[in-house]
Amino acid sequence: MGNNGCSALVLLYSFVFSLQLLHISNGDVSYSIPEEMKRGSVIGNIAKDLGLDVGKLSARKARVDSEANREQYCNINLINGDLIVAERIDREALCGEKVSCILRFELILESPLELHRISLQIQDTNDNTPVFPKEEIKIEMSELAVKGVRFRVNEAHDLDIGQNAVQSYILQTNNHLVLEIQSKSDGGKFAELVLDKELDREEQQEFRVLLTALDGGTPQRSGTAIVHVIVLDANDNAPVFSQAVYKATLPENSPVDNVVVTVTATDADDGLNGQVTYELSRISEKGRQVFTLNHITGEIKLTGPLDFEEESTYEMRIEAKDGYGLSSDSKVIIDITDVNDNPPVINLKSLTKPIPENISPGTEVGIINVQDRDSENNRQVRCYIQQNVPFKLVPSIKNYYSLVTTGQLDRELVSGYNITITATDEGSPPLSSSKVVQLSVADVNDNPPVFEEQSYSAYVTENNKPGSTLCSVTARDPDWRQNGTVIYSLLPGDVNGAPVSSYLSVNGDTGVLHAVRSFDYEQFRSFKVHVMARDNGSPPLSGNVTVSVFITDVNDNSPQILYPAPEGNSFMTELVPKAAHGGSLVSKVIAVDADSGQNAWLSYDIVKSTDPGLFSIGLHSGEIMTQRDISESDSMKQNLIVAVKDNGQPSLSVTCSMFLLISDNLAEVPELKDMSNDESNSKLTSYLIIALVSVSTFFLTFIIVILGVRFCRRRKPRLLFDGAVAIPSAYLPPNYAEVDGTGTLRSTYNYDAYLTTGSRTSDFKFVRSYNDNTLPADQTLRKSPTDFADVFGELEGSPEVGH
Repeated sequence: MGNNGCSALVLLYSFVFSLQLLHISNGDVSYSIPEEMKRGSVIGNIAKDLGLDVGKLSARKARVDSEANREQYCNINLINGDLIVAERIDREALCGEKVSCILRFELILESPLELHRISLQIQDTNDNTPVFPKEEIKIEMSELAVKGVRFRVNEAHDLDIGQNAVQSYILQTNNHLVLEIQSKSDGGKFAELVLDKELDREEQQEFRVLLTALDGGTPQRSGTAIVHVIVLDANDNAPVFSQAVYKATLPENSPVDNVVVTVTATDADDGLNGQVTYELSRISEKGRQVFTLNHITGEIKLTGPLDFEEESTYEMRIEAKDGYGLSSDSKVIIDITDVNDNPPVINLKSLTKPIPENISPGTEVGIINVQDRDSENNRQVRCYIQQNVPFKLVPSIKNYYSLVTTGQLDRELVSGYNITITATDEGSPPLSSSKVVQLSVADVNDNPPVFEEQSYSAYVTENNKPGSTLCSVTARDPDWRQNGTVIYSLLPGDVNGAPVSSYLSVNGDTGVLHAVRSFDYEQFRSFKVHVMARDNGSPPLSGNVTVSVFITDVNDNSPQILYPAPEGNSFMTELVPKAAHGGSLVSKVIAVDADSGQNAWLSYDIVKSTDPGLFSIGLHSGEIMTQRDISESDSMKQNLIVAVKDNGQPSLSVTCSMFLLISDNLAEVPELKDMSNDESNSKLTSYLIIALVSVSTFFLTFIIVILGVRFCRRRKPRLLFDGAVAIPSAYLPPNYAEVDGTGTLRSTYNYDAYLTTGSRTSDFKFVRSYNDNTLPADQTLRKSPTDFADVFGELEGSPEVGH
């Protein structure tokens, strides 16, 4: 068809498509245009379609970038905002036989960065003529062929698609053959010659007819081939391929002369009728440049370099022919796999110079674009900065990165930066490329004093002298002269309700902290203050730091005995059964220490006793136990002096007296008044008075317990007299911590109720322990009911029950 026809066709498609405009979300636009438009043709007004200010297109450096470094097919007119054709667009060269042919571009504007995606859908025009693989199609037919036998003809190929591709065939009128058009599953159409009248080789050995292929375009194009029919003797079996479709996968870096795939067809005939040869019936022009077919063996070899970025799939038709023209075909599909053979390309789109040092972190100072022509993971690019610089790359739009600041710049330290930007793809092995970006920093005075440490800790022992040095803080300011002179001060605040200045002071020139007062560990153990460093600039800049002051303990508190009560406050006597065996629990000394750590670790020792070999005390528990069985020769009255010592350096100690009465006869109780007068001159304290009053409230309960014991025949020698040793938790001082293992606040022993004798000067009690070493039940002191009645008559309703 002539040039006038092509020009008319282009004009017709330009009118028909009328440059359809489709708006896509996120500021993207799509245009549809016919191929082969002239350079300079207007595709559409991109500024109007995107709502851009035409007057600012030039100032914002509006430009069109193509994806994957393709040829620049479009440009933008910065004066009126028109999108125009820059280069010839041939749909067949760009997309081949693909149904959809879309070119993608990006409209980029700066200040601020703005990106719009442009999709250009290229519509096919009927600018290609159907072409047969050969100008002459040779068909050999047996004279024995019956009416209706079909002979397939290689289809004509039209580079156009859709309606512009081959739509029909026309066969020249003849005496023997008629034409039938068949459609394939992939949409292609081919011609079959059907024998309409039997052949007679003696009458006619060969004949030729014209076969025409027509496309569906406007105007319609056609191509022709000569069908040369040779009449042969009988050959009734066509070659049969082993597979209908052959598939192969080939890396793009495969070596030349490598056999890609071998097709195989067999023919059941003998001799020449069964000899099969192979031909490429259909293959693209690019395929012919890189693949060849061995006509005898059916081997398809690679003869040229592959490039996945240009062509990822090759399809071809292979025809198998026997010696007399019967044939069949098969499809071969060769997929090209991507190899990571393209390193990323870094493009610097814009850069701010110079950068003021007081620029805010996160400010964009440059725009980087990264491209990689590979596919899938091979084109996934990670862009980063390796140096320790106050800049980072932030992914912006698609393959664009913003170079932003990550911290405050300081020209006094660094006046410029050479930033190496590295882009690495995710291929195997990965490929990288680098680009150096130079940045200069403009000077601004913005350096505050900075402390050498993020926080300081000071340790001071309690009872320190006022004015003693605690620690020193130091701040540096890199500024010049008075801007770098640092003055220290304490920030206002409270410590335990008092101003911080009443605890510490700081030397304004040196940063040395002093104690204003003496500290007591038992009052508080630590506190925090804030020190400010200020320069002499105008306006001044400052920085703060936290100073944690820790007060360490000194052994300045002696142990305190909670039980037995100190002499002078109470005279307390423990009643021990005469039948007590060695290892029986008698009593327990309970003490605490207000100090902490090893200063509060307590140890117990009997420093003096009436009978040194009779009783012992637990070194750390304070439990008083019998060392041997009590004998008749032992003194009835036993006096123990117990020393309680802490583990401080030097250690502090205190002593207490413990009075024990060895007796299991209540008739002997009145004699203890004299003993108490002889051995102790302690007077009844207010604590005992309160205890006796509280004990009297439990008298009725005690009577019920005694009656219950009587009826159950379970008599227990637990007559406990005046002077309860059970210490309620409320009695303990609130500032004593639990000292399990060091003091004796915790114990697994339970102390039973005790009973007063009416004496105002002496206290007695039995001790019962759930320890296995206590007195067995069968050796319990037993009293008759009359004995209890006599005692209760003397008590006159004043019993005390404690736990």
